[in-house]
Amino acid sequence: MTSYVTENPTTGAVERTFPTMSDSEVQDVLARSDAAYREWRTTPIESRVRMLRDTAAAYRERADELAAVIATEMGKPLAQGLGELALTAAIYDWYAENGPALLETEVLDPQGSAESIVTRSPVGPLVGIMPWNFPYYQVARFAAPNLLLGNTIILKHAPICAQSSQLMEEIAHGAGVPSDAYINIYASNEQIADMIADRRVQGVSLTGSGRAGAAVAQTAAAHLKKSVLELGGSDPFILLDSPDPAAHAAGAAGGRMMNCGQACNSPKRFIVHEDIYDDFVSGLVAAVSAITVGDPTDPATEVGPLSSVAARDRVIEQVQEAVAQGATLHVGGQPLDGPGAFMAPAVLTGVTPEMAAYRDEIFGPVAVVYSVPDDDAAIELANDVDYGLSGSVWSSDVERATALADRLDVGMAMVNEHGTSLPGLPFGGVKASGYGRELGRWGLGEFANLRLRRIAKAPS
Repeated sequence: MTSYVTENPTTGAVERTFPTMSDSEVQDVLARSDAAYREWRTTPIESRVRMLRDTAAAYRERADELAAVIATEMGKPLAQGLGELALTAAIYDWYAENGPALLETEVLDPQGSAESIVTRSPVGPLVGIMPWNFPYYQVARFAAPNLLLGNTIILKHAPICAQSSQLMEEIAHGAGVPSDAYINIYASNEQIADMIADRRVQGVSLTGSGRAGAAVAQTAAAHLKKSVLELGGSDPFILLDSPDPAAHAAGAAGGRMMNCGQACNSPKRFIVHEDIYDDFVSGLVAAVSAITVGDPTDPATEVGPLSSVAARDRVIEQVQEAVAQGATLHVGGQPLDGPGAFMAPAVLTGVTPEMAAYRDEIFGPVAVVYSVPDDDAAIELANDVDYGLSGSVWSSDVERATALADRLDVGMAMVNEHGTSLPGLPFGGVKASGYGRELGRWGLGEFANLRLRRIAKAPS
């Protein structure tokens, strides 16, 4: 059975196939990961730090090669791929630099004892289920802190990212991580469910769709396993005022269309004060119309193909449905002629709460713009979806914008920026966007045993 396929979204051609593992191999992987954990957890932290640093160096040294691979696998323009790889390397370096101090023993108020302390220790083998839209970065968020902590990794990547996932395993092993402490697998959903259920696996982290997250969470809960879920988003971008709405719109277009609009935390809903709404929309339409769509290996390309023809057709269907229900399509929204998974980036207005596009995530190059009369209307609209990943408020009055940002029902609220992801900042959402946090010190706590140790006073 072969289900891991590299179908180039630029050409539509199948370039490589990878066989899915057998059921007997599942048991072998579990046994190997569990055995490696017994040794990996005792490896001196200085050695684990060195391995993280060497991993970061390898990502930098091989950046051109790695960016070219994901351009072929999922269509990311080379410059954006290089940006992802720089962030990936920075995550490994951040944990190498800051992780040891975060894992030090914490001394508590003894509260009647001779000593009360908390130690942070690993829990065992973990399963990571990763998405295709940021193939390297999202693995780093999961793997770097847990390898430092002493957990072992079983990594199941998206079926279209088989080659990049293989290269990540190669890099980890080349940096000194034992072969069974980081195992890349090509597994079916049923095999992953069996792994989560196995007593040797102690937790699972998934970044992906709400449907996948619900299935994984249900399996994990049934077997009393910890899960961390980073799911979809429908991020609001609230613009209260601007001296130049058209220029603001040009920047907004870049944020929305980056990675062909396939980012969970990209701004998807532009909520604009009515006084500047018309200028913003005209500026956004002009900026989106000028975007260069094409081969992701061409340096001039700003937006490549979607990850697959099926993904593109789903986005086009969402746009067409919104128009049929009464929304206005200002530009784009149609497939482009020729092979591959290309579509013209689109701008929609006039979306109302009765339309599916109002509540559903549109995972592609489509911007939806709303007009609001005041701050209260803006925040009501922003929070009126099931998602709660991130959101932003933009204004020359920072105090006003901050007060509004504090009312957003999201895991990450930003003022005058959007979608910022840095190694030391927590990443995660609320509501249907999932639970748990990655990156920073928070990423070291999700799959750690926070063990309390108390020593009573000796009898007098």
